[in-house]
Amino acid sequence: MTNGTEIVGRYRIERRLGVGGMSTVQLAFDQRLERYVAIKLLAEHLADDPTFVSRFRREALAAARLVHPNIVQVFDFGFDERQGQHFIVMEHVSGHSCAELLRDHGRLEVDQAVDVVTQACRGLDYAHRNGVVHRDVKPGNLLVSDSDVVKLADFGIARATDQSSITQVGSVLGTAAYLAPEQARGEEAGPRADLYSLGVVAYQLLTGRLPYEANSLSELALRQQREPPPSVDELNPHVPPELADAVALALSLDQEDRPENAALLSEAIAAGARGIEPAQPVRTRNLDGTAATRVLSGRGAPTAQTRVAQAPSTGVRGPAPARARQLEPRRPAYAPPMGAYGTEEIRHGAERSSGARTFRRFMAFLLVVVLFVAAVAIAVTISASTSGSVVHFRRVIAHDTSSAVQQFQNLVNQYTK
Repeated sequence: MTNGTEIVGRYRIERRLGVGGMSTVQLAFDQRLERYVAIKLLAEHLADDPTFVSRFRREALAAARLVHPNIVQVFDFGFDERQGQHFIVMEHVSGHSCAELLRDHGRLEVDQAVDVVTQACRGLDYAHRNGVVHRDVKPGNLLVSDSDVVKLADFGIARATDQSSITQVGSVLGTAAYLAPEQARGEEAGPRADLYSLGVVAYQLLTGRLPYEANSLSELALRQQREPPPSVDELNPHVPPELADAVALALSLDQEDRPENAALLSEAIAAGARGIEPAQPVRTRNLDGTAATRVLSGRGAPTAQTRVAQAPSTGVRGPAPARARQLEPRRPAYAPPMGAYGTEEIRHGAERSSGARTFRRFMAFLLVVVLFVAAVAIAVTISASTSGSVVHFRRVIAHDTSSAVQQFQNLVNQYTK
């Protein structure tokens, strides 16, 4: 469509803003309200396909329900019979997409990336609460205006969650690199699929690269299951570890491990940027022996009893979701080398314990002997006396002495055994 062409006699085409696989976006002037708008035109080769036309119209109906500062507003939609074009009229955002910012700068500053992601979270949270799942969150659909307001654009494959899907069984929509694992498997995409996609965007904004590089959906799914991506703070040392953990939460393979909604993800990202751990812990991931287990929470200094063994180098880090932290063991100067506490050490400990018990028994035996000798001495002294009271004491002493002798014999017999 050439410049100057009018759509339904109202919108005059000025220039092309972008091209997608399903539509072309043009800058147009609304001659009735005298303002610039963006018009999305369905690709001509799809105009005769009722499935795509239905999806295109559904985009307009879903997006028109959303009025939020962080979502591109839809003004109008329809079909121009003269031009044979299905169109959607949207708010024109003067600025740049995140895809253009990545192309020009490689990656964003941490503060700027956090601001973009948290604003996008607010837009997604509003959409999800109104029953709309975007399903195509990517840098090209995040527009940053000249006043630094972030707006989610192109609900081109979004659909209302309370309506039936119009896609065929097994078909997958969206840009592959940003698809949640459940989408890559051809399953239904819910709100948490958008959170995963936004997590990929956050990863890319902070590091300048994607967490997974793949040429097909099958390869992407395989890499997601086998190769957890490097932690964000490994690739960008300016990123706080807590922020890296928040991004890892959004990238959890199991959607149940991701934040429950976009508002919670926004809180985790903002807190992570301030050095605060996510309130929702990142689960340790079982890597089936292919990599070291990754510790994602409890970043404080280890206690004296804490030891993290150095894992063999495999070139693979633990999830994201979650983030590895390998700490060198802090060994006191007097401690023997690792592995010294073996069978020999246990044997020496047992010997020391047995010696202590033998010494205690000997001291008890010696005390009984002393008491016996004292009793005998007292008995001899009393026996030398002839008074009546002494006779009584003799009988008592004789009885007690006999009992003491018997106890002494029993004790000797016990320890002799």
